[in-house]
Amino acid sequence: MAENKIRQRNEIPVEDTWATEDMYISDEAWEAELATVAEDQAYLASFAGKLGTGADALYDYLTRMEQVDEKVSLLANYCMRKADQDTRNGFYQAMAGKFMSVAVGLGAACAFDTPEIMDISGEKLEQFYAEKPELERYRRYLTNLRRRKEHILSPAEEKLLAAAGEIAGAPDDIYGSFADADITFPDAVDAEGKVHPLTQGTFIACEESTDRVLRKSAYENLYHSFGNFKNTAAGLLNAQGKQLKFFADARKYPSTLDAALDRTNVPTSVYTNLIDAVHQNIDKLHRYVRLRKKLLGVEELHFYDIYTPLLPDVDKKIPFAQAKQTVYNALYPLGDGYRAILKEGFDNRWIDVYENVGKRGGAYSAGAAVHPYVLLNYSGTLDSQFTLAHEMGHALHSYLSNKHQNPVDADYVIFVAEVASTCNEALLMEYLLGKTTDKKERAYLINHFLDQFRGTLYRQTLFAEFELIMGRMIGEGKTLTADVLCEEYKKINQFYYGPDIVVDDEIAMEWARIPHFYYNYYVFQYATGYSVAIALSRKILSEGESAVKDYLGFLSGGCSKSPIDLLKGAGVDMTTPEPINQALQLFDKLLDEMEELTKDL
Repeated sequence: MAENKIRQRNEIPVEDTWATEDMYISDEAWEAELATVAEDQAYLASFAGKLGTGADALYDYLTRMEQVDEKVSLLANYCMRKADQDTRNGFYQAMAGKFMSVAVGLGAACAFDTPEIMDISGEKLEQFYAEKPELERYRRYLTNLRRRKEHILSPAEEKLLAAAGEIAGAPDDIYGSFADADITFPDAVDAEGKVHPLTQGTFIACEESTDRVLRKSAYENLYHSFGNFKNTAAGLLNAQGKQLKFFADARKYPSTLDAALDRTNVPTSVYTNLIDAVHQNIDKLHRYVRLRKKLLGVEELHFYDIYTPLLPDVDKKIPFAQAKQTVYNALYPLGDGYRAILKEGFDNRWIDVYENVGKRGGAYSAGAAVHPYVLLNYSGTLDSQFTLAHEMGHALHSYLSNKHQNPVDADYVIFVAEVASTCNEALLMEYLLGKTTDKKERAYLINHFLDQFRGTLYRQTLFAEFELIMGRMIGEGKTLTADVLCEEYKKINQFYYGPDIVVDDEIAMEWARIPHFYYNYYVFQYATGYSVAIALSRKILSEGESAVKDYLGFLSGGCSKSPIDLLKGAGVDMTTPEPINQALQLFDKLLDEMEELTKDL
């Protein structure tokens, strides 16, 4: 009999699930709304060849487009949230597929708009603004669109690329079905012989256990299972790389990295600055590894020893109600208005709390127009409490941007997406550290803070560098085979973690379980966002109201400015490596304190 049985979806109390009915009261209502997109598509398509003929035509098109984008976003949110509740449920998987077909068709029908907008001369566009002042609503959008003019193709070519969108998404879609629904893992076994169900959702909880036998069992069972499908996993990742290269080449970008970052108007130097800065501070991670090995008292440190707390006797389970109250208290520095929204989310089912069989692993926040939706797999650990703070940071960022910006300017770009989430985590850590006077508890919390640095700043930069290596290999015409991926991944782990950890064959398979490698150069933003968040949390705590005002202005900014300018407005300049270096200096100081606190323990 397995311990800690994972519940079926219908066994989860309604109050612990998210309120999808706030978007559509039923699946039938969603279907009815989806059917109206055909009329929208026909109306928008009727503007082909007309966008440059006058201010009225351009304004009418953009107005309807903005409305349709809102509708399509809500349709997407509903079917995707439903599909993620139980990835084995064929009905909702089919619903998501049906939506995707409609969305791709809409994109193809409207593919004429960008080339036509590009063809309007700057002088003529200014004349349109003068003739129709209402068009100013879309100035930021049009300016940002037109800066990519050299990468926009003819209407016919754009239509072809848009129509290929569903095929392009296939590697990610197939990987999701493989990793979340199809692959299964043998149960992990602890030192007493008890079995523990092993899933993507329970893996980290097993790795955080104080039972080393359980940690090793979970680690080996998970990675050996992925290893059994290593050629399939490599084929999917290779297909992802090839499709990214196809679109980058088609749009005349020098690399897939340039194509990805140009979309959000972030210089590629930000990406390379991050990797360079982390390389220059790699000695600090090696020092952390040595300290972990020493405090755990093991002859050999393995990767299954990376997540377990160094002071397990302080660890305790945190009920979800307690976690919510602690996060609420910790975010006091952000003001009553911020916390009122947070409480609204807690009290009105914005969150899908617990794991169930088939549920998508991990955690995320999706910023629907009605309100955000947060997926958790809450397990009662300190880490899952921090995940709650993290995802609610995303949620309030979406909420405030939707409230203060027009829909066309509300959707912030991914480069700034991780700032609000990690700022919440930093404030939670400062709150917990400020509450304790117990030496062991303080050391336990600092250990968690150090692990956040390791997991977010160092590990995500490792992922980012690995993604850059894969992109370069694809650019050189090479194939990402399982052997090549394992060799490169093992090598980069050896560099990052140093000589005091065993870099074994199991960790060489980790690339196969990282869904973010299908997100197109996304992961570096966890590391840059963490660096920004550390800087902002310290400004908020030291400067008070003025820093909070600037920060809330950033959260309310959506995409109304470039991401670099939005962050400058909050007081952080990411065109330099300084925020990264400052964050890693704090990591070094935390190591000093950890060594001092544990000297006599």
